[in-house]
Amino acid sequence: MQLTGSQILIECLKEQGVDTVFGYPGGSILNVYDELYKHSSEINHILTSHEQGAAHAADGYARATGKVGVCLATSGPGAANLVTGIATAYMDSVPVVAITCNVGVPLLGKDSFQEIDIVGVTLPNIII
Repeated sequence: MQLTGSQILIECLKEQGVDTVFGYPGGSILNVYDELYKHSSEINHILTSHEQGAAHAADGYARATGKVGVCLATSGPGAANLVTGIATAYMDSVPVVAITCNVGVPLLGKDSFQEIDIVGVTLPNIII
C-alpha cells in the first residue's frame, strides 16, 4: 500500500497519541488539511485566526495538559508567523511540534512565491 505524505503525517500524529492540533490553513498545507478532515473523529483541529496564535495555543495546550502541543501552518509567511511561539516554547522547555509545508522541490532555492528557509529561521531553536 502506498501512502501520500499527508497520510503518513496524520498516521504518525495518531500513533504518537496526538488528539488536538492548532492551525491556520493555507496554500501548500491544504493536502494535510484534507487528510486531517478525514480523521476529524480522532484528531480535533482548532482553527486560529493567525499562525502565531496557533503556536501559542499549542504551547498553552502543552503546558495545561502535559501532552505535546502541535501546530500547523502553510509555507512562507505562515511558517514565519510561528517563530515567536516556537521560541517561547523552546525557552521554557515546553514540548511543541510545528508542522509546515513548503513549495515543491523543483521550486526550492528560486525565491518562489511563499518560499522561506524556515529551518534556517528557527535553527537557533532546534536541537540537532
